[in-house]
Amino acid sequence: MALRGRAGVTLAVAVFSVAAAGALAQDAATPLAPGVQSTDTVRALQQKLGVSADGVYGPRTRAAVKRFQRRNGLTPDGVAGPRTLAALGLTATAPNQQAEASEDTSAPPSSDAAATLQRIAQCESGGNPAAVSADGTYRGKYQFDRQTWRELGGTGDPAAAPEAEQDRIAAQLLAQRGTAPWPVCGG
Repeated sequence: MALRGRAGVTLAVAVFSVAAAGALAQDAATPLAPGVQSTDTVRALQQKLGVSADGVYGPRTRAAVKRFQRRNGLTPDGVAGPRTLAALGLTATAPNQQAEASEDTSAPPSSDAAATLQRIAQCESGGNPAAVSADGTYRGKYQFDRQTWRELGGTGDPAAAPEAEQDRIAAQLLAQRGTAPWPVCGG
C-alpha cells in the first residue's frame, strides 16, 4: 500500500493489525481535538460553545473552539486543552464507549500529534476532507489511497468519510508510522 505526498512521491506503508474495540483513555492532560470519538466531555464542550452537541469533535466544534480561544486570549489552535477547558469551566472526564464500533484502541492524539496532523492536512489538501487528487488516486483530508484507507479500518471512499473518521485514521497511522507516510507534508 502507498501514500502520496504533495510532490507525488509514493511511499510504501506497512500493514498492521489493531487490537479489539475498547474505550478510549483520556485524562485531564489530554486535549480534545479533531478525531476524538464521542465523549461526555466533547458534548459538554459543545454545549458550552453553543454547538450542536453530537459528541464528535468535528470541524464545527474546532471552529467554535478557535473563536472562543481568540476571544479569550488563548492560542487559537482549535484544540481544547487544559487551559481552554478551564476557561470554559470544564475538566476532562473519562469518555463513554465509542459511539461506533471500531478496531482502534489508540488514545486521542496528543496536542503535538494534533498539531502535526493539522499541518499535514493543510499541506496535503488545504484541510479539505472532500479533496481528491487530480488523478483520483489520493482522497480526503490526508490524501489516503483506498488500499491504505481500508487497511487502517476505513470503509468506502476516504473523501466521502466524515472528517472525524479521517482524523481518527490519520492519527492511527501517525502513531504507527510517524510522519513517514507523508514524505513532503510530514517534514
